[in-house]
Amino acid sequence: MTSSSGFAIRPMAVEDIPAVTAWARREGFCPGPRDVAILRRADRTGVWVGCLNGEPIGCIIGVRWDRRYGFLGLFLVRPEHRGRGYGVALWRRALEHLADVACIGLEAAPERVGDYAGWGFRPAWDTCRWSLQPAVLAGAPPGLPAGHRLVSADAVPEAVVQAYDARHEATPRPHFLHEWLREDRDPEGATSPAAVWVVQDGEGRCRGFGRIRPCLLPPGGGRAGSWGWRVGPWIADTPAIAAALLDGLRRDRPGPVLVDAPQVNAAAGRLLERNGFRPVSRTVRMYRGTPPSLPMGDLYGLACLELG
Repeated sequence: MTSSSGFAIRPMAVEDIPAVTAWARREGFCPGPRDVAILRRADRTGVWVGCLNGEPIGCIIGVRWDRRYGFLGLFLVRPEHRGRGYGVALWRRALEHLADVACIGLEAAPERVGDYAGWGFRPAWDTCRWSLQPAVLAGAPPGLPAGHRLVSADAVPEAVVQAYDARHEATPRPHFLHEWLREDRDPEGATSPAAVWVVQDGEGRCRGFGRIRPCLLPPGGGRAGSWGWRVGPWIADTPAIAAALLDGLRRDRPGPVLVDAPQVNAAAGRLLERNGFRPVSRTVRMYRGTPPSLPMGDLYGLACLELG
């Protein structure tokens, strides 16, 4: 797409990833170092940057999981270029890509809910971002039901975790999850120990899993450092299993630790509050089309707001 103004939309290239990651950090999205690369590979035909006279100034993703479900995210225009229609052009391009998808989801800032409603999106539930400020967990871990055990994902066949995740999502996401569950590197460059934890029952079935990854905090704000941690996905059959996963994920990580939890799962909020987390912001999940039927009582933390 080009125009006489010099604005053009093209597919996001590998070379765009550092800039897009920096934009997301400045907007307070707190991306992980690998997040944008993984999002790009989730649907390479559904990620774009908008360029003004050849210079990238904005981006959006519109991931088609399948004909039933898609998701919009990573929608940004650099502040100095806003209000000139470039964002609307990117938005239209993503919606065109998802035109034949039955249901499209997005995560909206509260002040944008009215804008998205004009495009046919309707609020479904709120997502609360919780933050635990720098601290190291001490004390005994929470108990698990008899016969259950908390183990590193390395000790569990990936197919077991994939099958559990598929029962908790609008549509299976095997390629995304395969990459998302790989080990990350921590801010100092060493491998993060046990970045993914799984709870198995006595028959080897997955009863919950979670991932923690390093993330880039917004610049400034009086923080001593630029790195933190994000938990997600965080899915569990019961609050006790969720508590054991949270303990394993955040143990010995100094923080800040962030979790994006659906507020319709009240158990998630209670558990986070008991563990010293405090709410810091809110977004609104919206859908165009019939919302997917999800077991919300099992969803404690979203993988990332850009893909739901």
